[in-house]
Amino acid sequence: MSEPSSTTFNSELKAQFGALSPQLQEAARWVIDNPADVALLSLREQARRSGVAPVTLTRLAQRFKLKGYDDIRRLYADAVRKRPESFHGRAQELLERHGSSGDAALARDIFSALGRHLQALSAPDASGRLVAAAEVIASADHVFCLGQRSTFAISFIFHYVRSLFGSKSVLLDGPGGIGRDALRNIGRRDVLLAVTADPYVRETVETARYVKTRGARVVAITDSDLSPLAAVADCAIVVGTESPSFFHTMTPAFAVAECLAALVAARRGEETLSAIAESEQQLAAFNTYMIRKKGKRARP
Repeated sequence: MSEPSSTTFNSELKAQFGALSPQLQEAARWVIDNPADVALLSLREQARRSGVAPVTLTRLAQRFKLKGYDDIRRLYADAVRKRPESFHGRAQELLERHGSSGDAALARDIFSALGRHLQALSAPDASGRLVAAAEVIASADHVFCLGQRSTFAISFIFHYVRSLFGSKSVLLDGPGGIGRDALRNIGRRDVLLAVTADPYVRETVETARYVKTRGARVVAITDSDLSPLAAVADCAIVVGTESPSFFHTMTPAFAVAECLAALVAARRGEETLSAIAESEQQLAAFNTYMIRKKGKRARP
């Protein structure tokens, strides 16, 4: 194979997969499932994450007539560099992909990408970060929740679920731009949960920096350890956002918010049970939900 693209190399990996040894299959699976990591991470780090020896990754490259694993990394790095940065450019890419592959293939690619991102969140490093963040949040007097634009819904769902089990939570949103005014009272025993991904929202990053000057802690949900939000956070949970769509995916960030809420609720024990019972009573008093009454089954 002479100077293939990452796409043609991926196709070759899949076509020859059954003929590879078990070790090379593991290495090939890593390359197929983690194209962005192949482009960006060192050989040693990729070997650690994939669970194979560095020499196995090198042998995979040589099996496909490449000099070494750096040649594979270069293929995927080229693909990352060539991808348009703007939403408009990615929308053009999306239309071209749709025209060549069709609806079903595009849908499969999108859900496949989501599956990889969600699977990555169960890895030991990600799980450790989730647990550390839950401990910080559970020990806080108040948690202030901030997300702007595409990440607003993530901060809202975390705030909403927390309110159901009685934890003191403040959603930094309000009419006339007064949302951040609530931070006048933030202190050392409080936490800011902030969410943003590339392109990073300036207001979110600036708010996190302000919160640090008040001695409060910051838990970040973001897309990179090198993001400006991660740089000021006490705990940063990194989620994948790459998608075949023109717009970055927020699904993994939603999953993190839901998991964090569950971990914090579990730590509160009996307090959670009592608070949820009170929430259900209040919702029932207002007849909030249409609840189907259970009756006898009709005979067939």
